[in-house]
Amino acid sequence: MPDGMRSTERFGNRAASYALHRPSYPAEAIDAVLAGLGDPRDLVVADAGAGTGISSRLFADRGARVMAIEPNAAMRDAATPHPRVTWHDGTAERTGLADACAHLVTACQAFHWFATPEAMRELTRIASRRIAVVQYERDERDPFTRAYGEIVRAYATDDTEAMRAAGLMAFERYAPGPVERAEFSSVQPLALDGVLGRAASSSYLPKAGPRREALERDLRAAFARFERNGDVTIAMVTYVLAAAVNPP
Repeated sequence: MPDGMRSTERFGNRAASYALHRPSYPAEAIDAVLAGLGDPRDLVVADAGAGTGISSRLFADRGARVMAIEPNAAMRDAATPHPRVTWHDGTAERTGLADACAHLVTACQAFHWFATPEAMRELTRIASRRIAVVQYERDERDPFTRAYGEIVRAYATDDTEAMRAAGLMAFERYAPGPVERAEFSSVQPLALDGVLGRAASSSYLPKAGPRREALERDLRAAFARFERNGDVTIAMVTYVLAAAVNPP
């Protein structure tokens, strides 16, 4: 990684903030990932780079049995348990799972960390029907969201945001078949602690020291400019890219 830290280690000291302050995914995005696969209760989903299980639980709430793959122990430990989610200590390149063990393989807000042919071959190997990426980005047409994004870019310690865009292109390049693409808008309402917490969950923003203090001052000032009744909203666009593993 640009700062010398492996992607599997980046979130170890941010797991609590990640679990508390990262947004969920719009229901329409989950619908799009599952579309055409039949009753979710009959599906097995492998969720690569599952983090604290935000996406894994959404698929499990639909009735699927989910194998959440996450190499970072702190992230696994911060996950809220779910009766249909089992956790696996593995990476996207080496999941440790059997061939075609999942009808659907997903990577939600994580594919850019392993957007390589090696990882795509492994994820395709364990999928029997579909592989999909779900990724949200800020929609900076919204004024507060634009202000938040400007602050993030000013304090970013590496090129993670560019990596996310490159990851979507890599999925289309390495996918096993034609890629279907959709996008969905949503908002994340946040009080001040949520704004600070979302920034604290980002591995490419300073964690401590003078730069962290300056980052928080700028976030507080932006919040004060835009808040209404104690809240702001971050506007987002969620992208869904999906490909059949065995296209007709």
